Amino acid sequence: MRNPLLEKVEYKVEKTRRGTWRRFLYPNGSYFAEFKSHQLIFGLPLLHYTSGICPETGRRIMAKGIIAIGRLAFGIVAIGHAAFGVIAIGQLALAVGFGLGQASSGVIAIGQLALGGLFGIGQIATGMVVIAQFGLGQYVLAQIGFGEYVWQANAADPEAVEFFKALYAKLKSLFGLV
Repeated sequence: MRNPLLEKVEYKVEKTRRGTWRRFLYPNGSYFAEFKSHQLIFGLPLLHYTSGICPETGRRIMAKGIIAIGRLAFGIVAIGHAAFGVIAIGQLALAVGFGLGQASSGVIAIGQLALGGLFGIGQIATGMVVIAQFGLGQYVLAQIGFGEYVWQANAADPEAVEFFKALYAKLKSLFGLV
């Protein structure tokens, strides 16, 4: 049985005005694709996209760019199963700023497990302001909450009630909701 990792890989390479595509179709029908934009910012491509397993290494390539999209992604804006960046979106989203994912972190975090610095929304969430089923923070609106000002199913701190009603009114007017 031959080992494809030991053979020379012949990619289909397509250069466009915006960047270069590198593609490979395995005999079993699996597909690898990678796109890197020509434009670089701080040494990173403006856009880096990866999909599939690299035929040279037998591993997934981490997408690294200002905008990074792939199973593993690292960039200013990172989108992937595991995403790391200023803005991260993915199943695991570890962000400096905004994280959105099943498990997320960031100054603002939204997810099933949301570890937020300032704001967290999720099933289990932390932050200064938290909206969750189970929450831990300073201002907490939760089914079960822990913090300084908590509004939960069996108790409502008056300051928490006032805070969340004001927050709701502000969001309502900001987004033009009825």
